[in-house]
Amino acid sequence: MARYFDVHPENPQPRIISGVADSIRSGALVAYPTDSCYALGCRLGNREGIDRIRTIRNLDDRHHFTLVCQNFAQLGQFVQIDNDVFRAIKAATPGSYTFILPATKEVPRQLQHPKKRTVGVRIPDHVVTQALLAELGEPLVSSTLLLPGEAEPMTQGWEIKELLDHVVDAVIDSGDCGTEPTTVIDFSSGETEILRRGAGDPARFD
Repeated sequence: MARYFDVHPENPQPRIISGVADSIRSGALVAYPTDSCYALGCRLGNREGIDRIRTIRNLDDRHHFTLVCQNFAQLGQFVQIDNDVFRAIKAATPGSYTFILPATKEVPRQLQHPKKRTVGVRIPDHVVTQALLAELGEPLVSSTLLLPGEAEPMTQGWEIKELLDHVVDAVIDSGDCGTEPTTVIDFSSGETEILRRGAGDPARFD
């Protein structure tokens, strides 16, 4: 049965955030709110957690997982960025964007696209997520909480608790969050390609 954490959306309670971070360090898979709907997340290197995300979402090995990072310095440890891409991403973060880039050796092979050796990264503009990432001190391996056969991601904490009670370890509820997935920008080929138009304004990358 999943633990349910009711977190203040503007002033997250440090004790609760610390408890969630401890659970993640111990191997928990959590459902948490972001600026673009809910996501499933676990610790980097948690192979079982990653496999559970694949099972819940029915994902194949070509799915791009996302490393949700606290800040740009952290993001830069996990992907290769040239100067032009650096400026473009810097100007768009934090925000509702996911960027596909070549992975560094810090990213486990299990998370990389099997052929391209790429990974998704993002820096969310969400108070609760940022508080959790700061406490955790490392990225969350994440995927949008979009269930098989559903057209839209899940956005309500109580509903997630009811539906996924036996397949996740914790649900963080901080009230309303984004209802639209991130805009996904692929920089990995040297060209800018918009793979998905979502919550982040794609005009700056057109």
